[in-house]
Amino acid sequence: MTNILIILFFVLLFLLFFYSKRENKSAQKTTIIPTYAPFLEEQDFNPDISTDNWDLHKLRLDKFKRSQYKGLTFFVSSENRIYYLSEEGDKVYC
Repeated sequence: MTNILIILFFVLLFLLFFYSKRENKSAQKTTIIPTYAPFLEEQDFNPDISTDNWDLHKLRLDKFKRSQYKGLTFFVSSENRIYYLSEEGDKVYC
């Protein structure tokens, strides 16, 4: 009878230890995610930050009438045409 109680005690102890380790690992993973949110919000509200995201680029053109996409600044004219400036300063319409 005492052997069964000792074995049961060790099994419960093992399960408790295993469960507590598993809880600690899942809690650590959730703390990493919030660090990226401020950078994404900054990109939404600053058209001078270059982006590779086409959808974000289009939203910023609608909102600010200018946006940097892959290092090149695009503008929206008064006729709602999209253009960028060449190295010589000429407007190149898309």
